Amino acid sequence: QVQLVESGGGLVQAGGSLRLSCTASGRPFSTYTLGWFRQAPGKEREFVAGISWLLGRTDYASSVKGRFTISRDNAKNTVYLQMNSLKPEDTAVYYCAADQTVAVRTTTREYDTWGQGTQVTVSS
Repeated sequence: QVQLVESGGGLVQAGGSLRLSCTASGRPFSTYTLGWFRQAPGKEREFVAGISWLLGRTDYASSVKGRFTISRDNAKNTVYLQMNSLKPEDTAVYYCAADQTVAVRTTTREYDTWGQGTQVTVSS
């Protein structure tokens, strides 16, 4: 099974940018579909973006489409989430997840491996 470690979170002002990274170890990274989720205090964990291992197809939550970009570098065993035009409502703990499915999945129960999370705080 693959292990995941996120990094890149922090405090940023509204309108700013951050890039999150998730580095995998353990098993071949290239055959995993990867997702980013987030969880704000008192709310359920929600899908943000995903990228499949087959053809690199991507999917985004409507709330982040056009502002966030997910990408992967299989040679570095890393998936990225570039976040631009950040808003206070983007404040959450961001989690990376992996699963050996072909298509991007958007629910938490469909991913069997999770990172520990990284905090993103956007001030107004």
